[in-house]
Parts: sequence; C-alpha cells; structure tokens
Amino acid sequence: MAHSRQPFVQRIVSAFILMTLLVSGTFSLGIVAIVHAIEEHLVSQEMDHELNVVLREDLPRGQAPRLASDTRFFASDRREYEIPDQFAEVVEGFSEIVTGDAAYYAYVREVDGRRYMLVQEQHEFETREQALFDVVLAGFLLSVAGAWGLGWMMARRVMSPVSRLAQQVRHRDPLLAEIPPLAPEYADDEIGQLAAAFDSTLGQLRQSLERERLFTSDVSHELRTPLMIIASTCELLEATHPEGREHEQVARIAHAAEEMRDLVQTFLLLARSRSEDAACEGTSTLAAVAEEQRSRWEPQIRDKGLDFELRVEGPDSARYHLALLRAVMSNLLRNALHYTDHGLVRLVLENGGFRVEDSGVGIPEDQRERMFQAFVRGVEARGEGLGLGLSLVKRICLHQGWRISVNSLAAGGSCFKVRLHESF
Repeated sequence: MAHSRQPFVQRIVSAFILMTLLVSGTFSLGIVAIVHAIEEHLVSQEMDHELNVVLREDLPRGQAPRLASDTRFFASDRREYEIPDQFAEVVEGFSEIVTGDAAYYAYVREVDGRRYMLVQEQHEFETREQALFDVVLAGFLLSVAGAWGLGWMMARRVMSPVSRLAQQVRHRDPLLAEIPPLAPEYADDEIGQLAAAFDSTLGQLRQSLERERLFTSDVSHELRTPLMIIASTCELLEATHPEGREHEQVARIAHAAEEMRDLVQTFLLLARSRSEDAACEGTSTLAAVAEEQRSRWEPQIRDKGLDFELRVEGPDSARYHLALLRAVMSNLLRNALHYTDHGLVRLVLENGGFRVEDSGVGIPEDQRERMFQAFVRGVEARGEGLGLGLSLVKRICLHQGWRISVNSLAAGGSCFKVRLHESF
C-alpha cells in the first residue's frame, strides 16, 4: 500500500475538514429533511381542518368559504368553484405545485366521487423557508472554515514538538560525545519515545564511528612500522646489487610495500571528514601525478605486450590531494591493465579531469553502475583482487566531490572519465 507524500500537517487539517464535512453536512441535510417533513405535516393538518370547516359548516349554510386571502376553494360539483385546469390532475391528499414562478400547497379530498380542493399560495412560507436554508448553508460553510482554522492551529500545536525534535536531530553531530540526550526534554509520550529511540540510535552510531576511528588509526599506525622495515630491507638488498630473478623479487616486494603504504594513507584519509583533511588538499598537479603513474605502470603495461600513451589535451594548473588523486588514477590504470589483452592503454589529461581508455573487453551497459560497488567483479574477472578497486575509486570521488563515469568506446574497450572540477 502506497504511503501518502502529503505533509503531516496537511493530513491533520484534511482530517478535520473531512470530519466537519461529514458531521455538518449530515446535520444540515437533516435540518432540510426535518423542515420539509414538518412543513408537510403541519400544512396538511391545517388545510384538512379548513376544508372540514368549509364542507361541514360553510357550504351547508350556503355561505362562502371562510378562508384566508391567500387560500382558494375549488369543487368539482359547483360551477362557481370549478377546478382550474392547472389543478385538475392533482392527486388526493397534500401536494406542492410549482407553475412557473408561482408555488402552491394543494389539499384534495374526494367525497362520493366529488373532488374538493384547497389551494394556498406558499410564497410567504417559501421566503421564510429559504431564509432558514440560507442560515443552514452559512452555518455549514462557517463550520468548514472553522474546521480549517482549528485544524491548522491544532496541527501546528501537535507538530511543534516533532518539528523541534527534527531541528535538533538535524543539527546534531554524532561524533560529539558531550551532547546531552534529547529524551529528557520531552514528555513521556510518543514524541518522547521517538527522542529516546533517536538517542539510542545515535549512541550506537557514535560507538560504531568511534570503533572505526580507533581501528583506522590503529591500523595506520601499526602497519607503518612493518612497512618501513620492509622498505628499508628492500633498500639494503638493492645495495647488494642482486641480479636476475633475485632483483625482480626485491623490486616486486618494494613495489607491493609502496602500494600498501599508499592504501593505508588512502583509507586513513577516507575515514576522516572533509574538514579534517582540508588543510592537506592542493599539494600536487594533475600532470605531476600522471607522470608519476606513467613511470609506475608503463613498464608493466608494455611487459604485457600493450602500448601505453599519455596524452595532454588541455592544461590544468589546479592542485589536488596527492594521495587521493594518486589512488584514483592508479586503480583505474591497474583495472585497464588487467582487462586489456591487446591494443593499448591511454591516459588522457584535460583541463579539470582525466580519462583512462583501453581496448579491453569492455563493460556491458547493465553492469556499469554495479562495477562501482564493493566486491563486485566483471563477468570476465581478472587479477587477484576482490573487486574493491573501483569501489575505492568511487568512495574517493564522493569524498572529494569529484565525479566518475564509464562509457564504452566505439572501437571497443572502456573509458573511465573523472571530473575533478566543473570546468571539465
């Protein structure tokens, strides 16, 4: 069942108005029905009494009917009181007759095949009746207007603590442990229970964030020491001038240690807020990072039998976060290397961004968004990774306000495009 997207205040006002429409409308229709019923009952009784007087007293004595000026007597057996054609079809009993602008009450009685009729103009009564109906309509409209005003007043009063709670929640920083709880500020009702639930959830969130912060800081601190030992050991081994396979193994260990150090730094930066690492931004240009990644990845790409090209299509003098930009570009080049078997890998620099193009297997359109999710790998998974590279790239871009997209090239392969600022 779909939930209404109408604001809660409007729903309260609508409920008030609907309830008033139902109650006041029923009451007003009841008044109209009762007025009509009483009208028919009283008028028919009065006209029946008058007709009895005419038939039992006036006519037997040869007198003219003693009637009010707005009432007329008709009889089928008396020429002087002949029934007009407009009343000829009136049925026995009480009836209301409307002809043009005129309205009448008619009361007919049949005695031994003879019809006797009293006809009374109802203009005066209709005027009073219309005035009554106008009052009822005005009361109905005023009740609806009053329900609208009362509904808004009650809705704002009811929603005031909810709005205040929402405002407090909106401006709460879950990382600040000294913030007092919200529940004591509210009564022990539904709003108080909501505030207590928020306090509980915020406490759990604060604990989770604190555990993550401590874990990140502990990991970054504890891993730096063994990484420094590995790096220094590789330098010492390099100083012995190893040859052949030994030289390749030492270089591979040094390269892996450097990658691990970069990853530790990247994860530490991602665990911080933007304000915490804002002072570290703007330390390197796009061209400098591209040249660094070129020296790092071009040998591996060419060792696989692929061509590598670094193309500059536009100058970019802006400065970016070195570790994060390095992680994004490195992961995209590694991804291109793993998924390209022949052809080339191209790194294209533009003003405000860059592209990594390859002639590899490409990514189906229905899988492009999923490729940026953690632990998701393509159908033709390559390398020894767990599917975290593109997820890390996406997280870095979100952290820095960058944008990344992927498209297929006309000649085959993929193009990952990273926009670092709006000019790109």
